[in-house]
Amino acid sequence: MNTDRNTKENLEKLIHKIKDVKIAMMTTVDDDGTLRSRPMKTQKTEADGDLWFFTGYESGKTHEIEHDAHVNLSFADPDDNLYVSISGKAQVLRDQQKIDELWSSDMKAWFPDGKEDKNIGLIRVKIDKAEYWDTPNNTMVILYGMAKAAITGEPAKGGENKKINL
Repeated sequence: MNTDRNTKENLEKLIHKIKDVKIAMMTTVDDDGTLRSRPMKTQKTEADGDLWFFTGYESGKTHEIEHDAHVNLSFADPDDNLYVSISGKAQVLRDQQKIDELWSSDMKAWFPDGKEDKNIGLIRVKIDKAEYWDTPNNTMVILYGMAKAAITGEPAKGGENKKINL
């Protein structure tokens, strides 16, 4: 990861934006090159940008990640007009200390034997690049911007859009 001040500030801003969006669509690459997406609950986002997810250790997505570690995570909060796309590399691992740290009782629905379930695993995603779109969620602000664009002929400003390279 790039450690310059600007990059760290951008990463902090990105983490702040996704902290309340608990579900991400995780896209992996299947053996034949097709893309597959599924909803995943983000367990934790580290200050360095690592994102953690529980997974079945013997699942299709773990096989896909072992074949091609490139993943995309899409976060959306339509109520706040926030959309985030994160590209990174994933790693599947078993780390009992991290499992213990991240465990919550709702995980028992997927892992009935608890933290010691033989099929429990973790996915860690290291962010390479991200982009977000954060538009004003006030209808009057949006309508004003659209009206101004119609009158002036200049494109409407849709809020903040930022690309981040780590």
